[in-house]
Amino acid sequence: LWRLSLKNSVLIFVQSMDWVTAEHRTGTTIMAVEFEDGVVIGADSRTTTGSYVANRVTDKLTKLTDNIYCCRSGSAADTQAIADIVRYYLELHSVEIGEEPRVDVAASVFREFCYNNRDNISAGIICAGFDARKGGQVYSIPLGGLVVRQPFAIGGSGSTFLYGHCDATFKEGMTKEECLSFVRNALALAMSRDGSSGGVIRTAVITEQGVEREVIPGDELPQFYQG
Repeated sequence: LWRLSLKNSVLIFVQSMDWVTAEHRTGTTIMAVEFEDGVVIGADSRTTTGSYVANRVTDKLTKLTDNIYCCRSGSAADTQAIADIVRYYLELHSVEIGEEPRVDVAASVFREFCYNNRDNISAGIICAGFDARKGGQVYSIPLGGLVVRQPFAIGGSGSTFLYGHCDATFKEGMTKEECLSFVRNALALAMSRDGSSGGVIRTAVITEQGVEREVIPGDELPQFYQG
């Protein structure tokens, strides 16, 4: 009886160690907002392996070109691989046309790979940036490979806690500072509720002049009701 009990206890313990064989996932809460002169993007920094926090300072804002970034959610391996492939295609495209790629072109390349591999990968992407033709743009490419332009987009496991807040808070014509506040507050709210989101908040403002990046440490996050 003792041996059986010990064996069952070990089995239960091993079964609870889901982080041993689980896939690295970016957890996640990601967000992007358009404003008159460009876009603001942001993300938390927690990467999980099952219930284990594998990395608490992940950078989920990935550079594609000087003025185009993507926010990654889903499988860390899948999203890193797709971002690398899209960056490569955009570099080739830029050489072919002799100018910087457009944001909608980058979103279309993401859509192509996410849709064609929809049964084999887990990747939710927000592609955002600035180009001379259309200004600041935000494109959402959720699981499955759909692409749609939106004035703001949210994604990842933490986004389920944010739809009401975003609908109530968003307004057209927001300034850069209002967009930054909108993104910071939304990410902080999601991080306080979602176990797969956490760490620090990383934001980036992308305009014609370039990219301004900022990190908000965990002890300086916006605070809300903790009941």
